[in-house]
Amino acid sequence: MKVLIAEDDRTSRALLRGALVKLGYEVVEALDGATAWDALQITNCRIVVSDWVMPDIDGLELCRRVRSDPSRPYVYFILLSGQRLGDVHYAKAMDEGVDDFLPKPLDVEALRIRLRVAERIIRLSERVRTLEGILPMCAYCRRIRDERGAYSSLEDFVSKTTPAQFSHGVCPECVKKHFPDLAG
Repeated sequence: MKVLIAEDDRTSRALLRGALVKLGYEVVEALDGATAWDALQITNCRIVVSDWVMPDIDGLELCRRVRSDPSRPYVYFILLSGQRLGDVHYAKAMDEGVDDFLPKPLDVEALRIRLRVAERIIRLSERVRTLEGILPMCAYCRRIRDERGAYSSLEDFVSKTTPAQFSHGVCPECVKKHFPDLAG
């Protein structure tokens, strides 16, 4: 799995890169938030480890940008800080979409644990994306059941423009029409 490092301090970036490589990750490096944002547009990094304080685009703004793109697969975002921050700062960062925090200097064991959590969250988010792509469809009339249980017509547009897969069943009206003995 690819991990993007966004860290403006050369020594911290080298230590982080070394730890990630030793843990078996492929690393993409960015010297600042703007470069990290550009890298995210052209790579499939699913984990970001970013310094909080950087010039131009800081770690929090980078996270905001990642979260603002609903079409992007889930990216697990870890924010690094060399400063002791209060709970208000952490709460604000969580509200912006940050998943986890690591203090500086880097503790490799703490990093390893957070990366295991990141991988688990990413796997679960992939399962959710797959399940969200399945539509309950009546096998006879081909109407789709929505979250309220109401059936409506299926447009050709759905199958041509979305990655959705269909699950077939029989709506109550089709049971009456095609299986009157079962209707009751």
